[in-house]
Amino acid sequence: MKTLFENAAILAWENGRFRHIPRGFLAVDGDTIASIGTDRPAGRFDAVKDMTGRLLMPGLVNNHCHAAMTLLRGLGSDLPLKTWLEEHMFPVEDRMTDEDIIAGHELGMMEMLASGVTSFTDMYMHPRGMVRSAERIGMKVNLNRAILSFGPDTTCDDLPTFREMREVFEESQFAANGRIRVDFGVHAEYTNTERVVREFVRRLLPLRERGARMHIHLSETESEHRECTERHGCTPAEWFDRVGLFGFPTTAAHCVYATQSDMALMQMRGVSPVHCPTSNLKLGSGVAPIPEMLAAGLNVTLGTDGAASNNNLNMFEEMHLAAILHKGARRDPVLVSPETVLKMATVNGARAQGRTDTGTLEPGKKADIIAVDFRDRAHLFPAPDPMAMLVYSAQSTDVCMTMVDGTVLYENGKYFTLDKAAVLNNAKAAAERLFGASEETR
Repeated sequence: MKTLFENAAILAWENGRFRHIPRGFLAVDGDTIASIGTDRPAGRFDAVKDMTGRLLMPGLVNNHCHAAMTLLRGLGSDLPLKTWLEEHMFPVEDRMTDEDIIAGHELGMMEMLASGVTSFTDMYMHPRGMVRSAERIGMKVNLNRAILSFGPDTTCDDLPTFREMREVFEESQFAANGRIRVDFGVHAEYTNTERVVREFVRRLLPLRERGARMHIHLSETESEHRECTERHGCTPAEWFDRVGLFGFPTTAAHCVYATQSDMALMQMRGVSPVHCPTSNLKLGSGVAPIPEMLAAGLNVTLGTDGAASNNNLNMFEEMHLAAILHKGARRDPVLVSPETVLKMATVNGARAQGRTDTGTLEPGKKADIIAVDFRDRAHLFPAPDPMAMLVYSAQSTDVCMTMVDGTVLYENGKYFTLDKAAVLNNAKAAAERLFGASEETR
């Protein structure tokens, strides 16, 4: 299948930076971008799309997500993290069936597709269900089910999650032509014993050469950071390094209380922090030191966290907050530019996932492309600086097309690989099982 997008504004990638092409052509051959330029490419195309008034940009990468928590949206609002987890999240999650989790996964993917997310990094239960859903729906995902361990005598062999993820890795690593990637996760320092995490790392070392990566929560709250120092005499980042986990490519969510020495360590080990501004603000966790992370050369990415602590999976909202939050907190309007934020949401996220073939619009890269509609949108007119408009003005509802590996999955309100009515009905049935929610409350 050869597709030509013509008369499009294009946020292309050139020499390590975004380049805005006001009116150009982008050709897709199969799952790959064939050409980008201001002249119409030669040859015949199976489909030609006139994109006048629309801007093509790389698909967004949601680098920290718990997609199935769409079912828990709004549960236990306005509580600190520890109370929220222990009194609301964990008890309900214990009641969730595999069918509930699949319903939540697919509701989350439906939400993300409509808002321009082409790839996401997910940490949740029932990973086989996520594999099946992502294969069918067509999104890219790095998935894992994180281990938790509390007993002093617990070993990895006592953890069903450890066995499950080893099996899923063998079954599904690089499935669906590489769209599916199976990672491993440690929920956090405070939810695990050092004995188990050391064993976990040691037993997974043979899989590192086969693409195994790690996903963790790190220094999300001040109490987490402080209590780790009291327990172990080191910060959570230093603890994870000490037990060997940073020997794997690692995605570290939150990092709100990362110190300068933590940042230097993370940069040395190639750890990618995930900025989750909405979740951190809503839970009262604080504001991550993103300007310092960027100055330290870290591969900073963006994530929504779960819909229970956000309450949506809207990466445009995360971009907006990431750009303005630090300016206000530091009283410095030049901090965290729109281009920096767009990199965090695209190329940096893809890099953190281990995906070197996507994240930018350039020939030879995978055709993971979204279109943002600038036509007749009062809030997007005029647009002298498209990157600034995308970050400061655009809304997720301005996304009019989402393409993954050259296949259009969503366009102008229509889904082509999922049944919207079925997804919503399954989500409603799951909510009924979990909460007994009435139709009026939905």
